[in-house]
Amino acid sequence: MRSQTSRVHLDLQPTPPPGAFRKLALGTWRSAGDPSAYAAVEVRMERALAFLDAHKARTGQRLTVTHLVAKAAADALRRHPDANVLLRWNRPYRREDVGVCVLVVQPGDAGRADLTTATVHRADALSLASFAEAMGSRIDAVRARRDAVIEWGKRRSYRIPGFLMGLALRLLSFVWFTLNVDLRWVGMPWDPFGSVAVTSLGSLGLERGHVALVPYTRVPLLLAPGAVRTEPVLDAGALAVGKVMTLTCTWDARVIGVEDVARVLRHIGASLEDPEGAWGPATDAGGVAAASAEVE
Repeated sequence: MRSQTSRVHLDLQPTPPPGAFRKLALGTWRSAGDPSAYAAVEVRMERALAFLDAHKARTGQRLTVTHLVAKAAADALRRHPDANVLLRWNRPYRREDVGVCVLVVQPGDAGRADLTTATVHRADALSLASFAEAMGSRIDAVRARRDAVIEWGKRRSYRIPGFLMGLALRLLSFVWFTLNVDLRWVGMPWDPFGSVAVTSLGSLGLERGHVALVPYTRVPLLLAPGAVRTEPVLDAGALAVGKVMTLTCTWDARVIGVEDVARVLRHIGASLEDPEGAWGPATDAGGVAAASAEVE
């Protein structure tokens, strides 16, 4: 991460020259509103649920499926950097940082709720429990409205007329990401959306769904874990009762190839089906107790 005095927003490196298909994709889709592609994987969750229970029994703290999906996504982007990209000047650039953004429900006045974001940077370099602790701290601050930068940004957005909001967001995105200007000196956050966004549909009781890309954020990869459900499965050729979760993915087909998305999803699925292999025993979980903040 660059210093507060730097005017460069993100550390980015140009990707290798694109292949023929990627050049066609970049030339075909001009707006981040129309190149959405979708995929889903079915994940067996018995070992993941047991892992979460064992961690809570040892530490008294709560890890959730969202923690596991978000951390596995960060680990996958470290392994597969071609999926950790940002589009600027109609060309993909590799990010140096792996940032994971989780959508958070923020209680509002008169019973109204709002959605906001909590982002942990360098998530790939953290242990699972350290990641959960960092994410818990961010979520606590956001929900309690202690994040001065986010609250300042919301107050400013309320002053923008609705018919100008689209233009304002496109302008902000252009300065932040296309020009790559660090706007912290005027009170704007640094890289507020990260490399990948995770939103838990399961916390809403939904088994599956595909999340729309948000053009101004330039996040090209969105993950949505659904509710864990009980259904018949095959174990060693025998019919049994199992726990299964659908993990859906939306990605920007201009900048991430389907083969890279498949590698990321396979890594996340493998981590959930063998959490001990991914992060060590639940009695260790990286050696640090997870935060108590709930991430559904």
